[in-house]
Amino acid sequence: MLVATTDGVGTKLRLAAATGRHAGIGVDLVAMCVNDLVVQGAEPLFFLDYFATGRLSNSVAAEVIAGISAGCRAAGCALVGGETAEMPDHYAPGDYDLAGFAVGAVERGEALPSAAHPPVPGDVVLGLAATGVHSNGYSLVRRIVDNSGMALDAAAPFAPDTSLGASLLTPTRIYVAACLAAARGGKVKAFAHITGGGLLENIPRVLPDGTGVALDAAHWTIPPVFGWLARAGPVDANEMACTFNCGIGMIAVVSPRDASAVATLLAAHGETVATIGTVTAVANGSPRVTVYGLARALAAA
Repeated sequence: MLVATTDGVGTKLRLAAATGRHAGIGVDLVAMCVNDLVVQGAEPLFFLDYFATGRLSNSVAAEVIAGISAGCRAAGCALVGGETAEMPDHYAPGDYDLAGFAVGAVERGEALPSAAHPPVPGDVVLGLAATGVHSNGYSLVRRIVDNSGMALDAAAPFAPDTSLGASLLTPTRIYVAACLAAARGGKVKAFAHITGGGLLENIPRVLPDGTGVALDAAHWTIPPVFGWLARAGPVDANEMACTFNCGIGMIAVVSPRDASAVATLLAAHGETVATIGTVTAVANGSPRVTVYGLARALAAA
């Protein structure tokens, strides 16, 4: 079967424009699309981009396209083309927008979430570490930065060796190689890419009705950027969990007997993996994702 996805980068573009750093944005664009393909068990085949601006800056466009190319190489897919549009009466000087489109393929019957072996209570939830905020929640991130009074070129409070702007522009991790390897082993029941809506809204999309997950934040390392955002906001733990990935960019649901083998395989492909929770039975109307100890973990991050 062919599988297609489309996505953008959102208001992270505002930080790229403010700092003059554009290369990582191209990686973000690819990642947001191909990570959504691989959660369906699909291998990315090709990618196209749409770049819209008021008046084209060749240097900015070259930086963005270089990032898109790097993202496609990391995902193992071809960059087959794209579209560049100049609309001077629509975009303010220096502004631009991006959209990406990816097509992949999966053998019929091997698509995820698994129809033959859906997640059930007692299954294990594996978490794959994020590189940072990735590409969601940047309207809130930008408001927190503005309210903090910090300059984007100042040292980041959570990463003193890097500027605040550069740290917040860390590209989204591309999980394709590791997730494809795990999916092809036939032991993964479901993947969930943690994007807009955070942990609370993305995981239920791949679970059958009547099931949820219980996660323990003490079981993974929360990057310091999330601790800073929570304190500087201030943003409470529930809002953090429904806005950000909180350090987990992808989850895999597996049976208990396969958890160790799948975690080892994911780690062998470069991922930092932790057992972060279990699938549970939930009543209608009850929260489908519970994250224990998140406030404490954010305070310590």
